Amino acid sequence: MSASLEKSAHTPPRQMRIPDDEWFPFEEAAKSQGKTRAAVVREFMRWYMRRPGAPAVKRPDAGPWSEASE
Repeated sequence: MSASLEKSAHTPPRQMRIPDDEWFPFEEAAKSQGKTRAAVVREFMRWYMRRPGAPAVKRPDAGPWSEASE
């Protein structure tokens, strides 16, 4: 596959500012469900916008990511 075709198959990156004490625990919580952070964010967005067929986002069981860091 050519580089230009491969690159066009992906959406452009979006930027969000998320503190490390939320971003890295979020990754662990997503992994506990066998998902990536990006997949969880996309699921949430579809559910939040009430897209047809979008199921409610299932949160993982409580874990080390559940505790707020000080």
